[in-house]
Amino acid sequence: MDKVGKVSWKRFEKFLLAVGCEFKSQEGSHRKYHKPGLLRPVIIPCDAQLPQFIISNNLRTLGISREQFAEMLKDI
Repeated sequence: MDKVGKVSWKRFEKFLLAVGCEFKSQEGSHRKYHKPGLLRPVIIPCDAQLPQFIISNNLRTLGISREQFAEMLKDI
């Protein structure tokens, strides 16, 4: 399986908005996004680069595979 490398939080935010998530709030350095049909919000820190485990956990929440994510990032 292809590993997902580090991605900037701004680029990941563009991805979230592209898949239908909506920014809801920010507490400290953490931004919260909602999407209809998800059981829980997607939360990302505003760090320069997001570590792989945060990206993987949020992809699992969204129901998007790493391969689909990699393909979508090419267009963002």
